[in-house]
Amino acid sequence: MAQAPAADWPILKMFDQLGRYVVCYMLIHNYYAWRDADGPAPTLSALQALVGSSARHTAGLVSALKLGGFIEIESDPADRRIKRLRPADATINEIGRSPRLFMRALDEIDGQDRAARLAEPDALGRLVYQSAAQVLAGGTLLHGFPGVLHFTRRDCGYPLLTAVMAAHYEPAISEGEPVVALSRRALAQRFRVSPAHIGNVFSDAAANGWFEIDPDGRVCPTMDFCDEFECWAAWQMTHGASLCGPAQG
Repeated sequence: MAQAPAADWPILKMFDQLGRYVVCYMLIHNYYAWRDADGPAPTLSALQALVGSSARHTAGLVSALKLGGFIEIESDPADRRIKRLRPADATINEIGRSPRLFMRALDEIDGQDRAARLAEPDALGRLVYQSAAQVLAGGTLLHGFPGVLHFTRRDCGYPLLTAVMAAHYEPAISEGEPVVALSRRALAQRFRVSPAHIGNVFSDAAANGWFEIDPDGRVCPTMDFCDEFECWAAWQMTHGASLCGPAQG
């Protein structure tokens, strides 16, 4: 999750903030609900009715996604006034990246093959659909973890959080040079935001008791926050495994 994006900056600007992520998450849900489960047509109006952001904001994001090639517009052959929103593979891969990586982590623990089964965008899209259906029926997992939730609401906040956590855990699991440098400048270059934005996110986290910042500016998560993050990760693995079906490894 902490890797620099392979694509140009719009990937981060489109997806790595909770409000925009939710719009894309539910867009994928609507498409697969229509395609596989006899749901209503995945139109803009259907999406606007489902997400929490304003209709204008949702329409603006959909226009930007269309311009960037992240969604395709399909006309209904029976009624060409109906315009269906179909997520591109790039959108499915980015929205499904965190769930797929949690499955890869779980596979390393129990030797199964869940992540491999999610390599194809269509399989990953179905997982996102099933996940969103559970969220709509029973609420989110995220809101039970206020620290993690706070980061997801900031631009590139969740990838930034994973970079800090990776640096924290890395000495226990690997040797050699750190994979993730935590200087403000290095993180700003990695996530294509300003060093000031990185500093503001770190300062907010320290003020909330989630991070500690030493006199030299080095940042480290507190033990209480590590507990929260580890519980979050465990629940994400449990949630994803329940959707993947029986293990095949």
